[in-house]
Amino acid sequence: MKLWPFSRKSLASPDPALEAILGITPTASGISISVLEALKVPAVANAIQLISEAVATLDVHVKYIDGGTEVEVTDHPALTLLRGDANDWTSGFELIRQIMIDALVSDAGGMAHVNRVDGRLIEVISYRQGVLTFDADNDTLERVYRLGDRRIPARDVIHLMPPLYRSPLNLAREAIAIAVAMDRHAARLFTRGGRPSGVLSFAKGMAQDAVSKARAAWRQTHEGEDTGGQTAILYDGATFTPLAMTSTDSQFLENRRFQIEEIARAFNIPAPMIGDLSRATWSNSEQKGREFLSYCLEPWLRALEGALNRALFTDEERGRYVVRFDRDDLTRADLATRATVINSLIASQTLNPNEGRAWLGLPPRAGGDQFLNPNITTAPTGGETQA
Repeated sequence: MKLWPFSRKSLASPDPALEAILGITPTASGISISVLEALKVPAVANAIQLISEAVATLDVHVKYIDGGTEVEVTDHPALTLLRGDANDWTSGFELIRQIMIDALVSDAGGMAHVNRVDGRLIEVISYRQGVLTFDADNDTLERVYRLGDRRIPARDVIHLMPPLYRSPLNLAREAIAIAVAMDRHAARLFTRGGRPSGVLSFAKGMAQDAVSKARAAWRQTHEGEDTGGQTAILYDGATFTPLAMTSTDSQFLENRRFQIEEIARAFNIPAPMIGDLSRATWSNSEQKGREFLSYCLEPWLRALEGALNRALFTDEERGRYVVRFDRDDLTRADLATRATVINSLIASQTLNPNEGRAWLGLPPRAGGDQFLNPNITTAPTGGETQA
């Protein structure tokens, strides 16, 4: 009989299931927020999915630095792993998405192991949290990595650390806990009637048996499906006092919307991008998209590019090859606006026609590499420039 080895669980980097069992990190509201519990809040799950998939969907390039120019490389093995399959069971898209997700939810950040054979890149593996760990020096913060019980070189680890050494999810635990408390209150309100409609008061004391009979009679008369609008008849000096909603109750939806804004702030994304459309307009939607790229994604992209550069290139290649994510997909406007901008750049001889066609995903054409103003210059024929 084959015995499978035990997997070591680290309390320093517990996985989500272990967090849920231990009930760690209690909040001021008394609700313990694990990763699994936090992901049940739609705004949190949406924010994490939005950021991780936005990064993973960008085209990735490997470029060679030639002087001050970056020349695209198409045959580097790192490009095959990032664009194709990172290993036999994970695509490059899934790898980058998982690294981003881990960095958003875990203080340890997102990590993946680069497997080399005789110095050649073979595969990149993203392990479950707690399998690939690290210790940091107290003075220099130099990291020592371990895969299980085996120490591995730092150059073989893609490590994306969150800002402030705390993940956005952990920094937002209090806001997430309040959102969870509101979700639970809403569930009780609509399933069991979290607030009674009123109070029956009796001037004289009543025995338990009399209270039960009065409650049953009231429910039979006024709480059935076909009893709405019936006149209430009270006896023995009973009075009925309806319960009105307080100002806090009437602002319940506004309070829930504010928690969406708080969670959006923690992840540094515009609130309309995770469903809060109360202040979204046609005029500011494009601006919000630019803010999402500039203030949220760009710092993550710079850090991820640095992590990939450290781990995917040999000592001889470092400084000569770089990984670049193409941001153009996130800044593309509608076709009419793009055509106007490209035409202006070609007319000012900032771009040549073939570079403009590349922006549109079109192949180059003959004679399109020359910088000409189509508004005042006739297109050259036979390789000659005509003014």
